[in-house]
Amino acid sequence: MRLRAARFHEAEVLSELCRRSKASWGYDAAFMAASAASLRVEFEAIERGRVFVAEDEAGELLGVASYEWLQATGAAELDLLFVAPGVMRKGVGRALLDRVVAAVTAARARRLVILADPNAAGFYRRYGAAYLCDAPSDAIPGRTLPLFSLELASGAGSGSSRSYA
Repeated sequence: MRLRAARFHEAEVLSELCRRSKASWGYDAAFMAASAASLRVEFEAIERGRVFVAEDEAGELLGVASYEWLQATGAAELDLLFVAPGVMRKGVGRALLDRVVAAVTAARARRLVILADPNAAGFYRRYGAAYLCDAPSDAIPGRTLPLFSLELASGAGSGSSRSYA
């Protein structure tokens, strides 16, 4: 497996990978339609270098992850982390999350905030993220999702105590 930056021409195929991954949890068609906008890989994120992909030796895309900055807090937010259904639980998600953590740590983020699908909550707990609370979904009105925070080494010794609100 190889990790690299996403390429512009991959945006739609990566968005489709996100949809297939989300659907693998058994969500119905109405839920998937309501979630469609939040499962898109945006060209702007690719352009800013904030989208990473995992691919196999043949170049087949195995997963995608992206992040955004939360300007008011000095934190980063995991925007997307999806793995192709056929390679779930094979280390692809962990490798992608490691890559995002490395990028935001190098940019001196203090923490990575993660609004997780309930089916992925265990993955983030095992990774070391702390559960904060349930927070509103960014895709489905009235739905709440587990919100996690992963404290990053880059914030050590800064003396600031910013928090995600």
